[in-house]
Amino acid sequence: MTMQTFIATKASWALALLHRWRWLGPLVVRLVFGYFWLETGIAKVHNLEGFTQRFVGWGIPHPAFSAALSAWTELVGGLLLMLGLFTRLVTVPMIINMIVAVTLVVSSNLMGLDDYVEADEVVYSLIFFWFLMAGPGKASLDTLLARWLRIRTFD
Repeated sequence: MTMQTFIATKASWALALLHRWRWLGPLVVRLVFGYFWLETGIAKVHNLEGFTQRFVGWGIPHPAFSAALSAWTELVGGLLLMLGLFTRLVTVPMIINMIVAVTLVVSSNLMGLDDYVEADEVVYSLIFFWFLMAGPGKASLDTLLARWLRIRTFD
């Protein structure tokens, strides 16, 4: 066996292994990213008065309602994302939450394209967009529900 054949064989084996475990990537990202949002949502719900005051300071209309909506969106959205339940649906309000944050809060501190690209809320929006387009992956309640309802998911 030549060195080239040896390397090709090992590379093929490694790619086959990665392909077999491809379900793990979306699961890990969903669990960690979802937990992040669940945790921030819980913190905001538990201190809703303080969170509302931040909305007042930012000049966000209807601060009490807006703060509660944002906090509960993060809490419920994070939980559903972790479970992989209604994943594509839940990304829509999460993306809207990030658009509002960028537009009304963060954009005043951003001076150029580099600042926008590096803003956390923009990165979060891109991750939510990825889940919207790609779905939750095979290890999710969405996949189990689709199988139970005999819905083809094209995974």
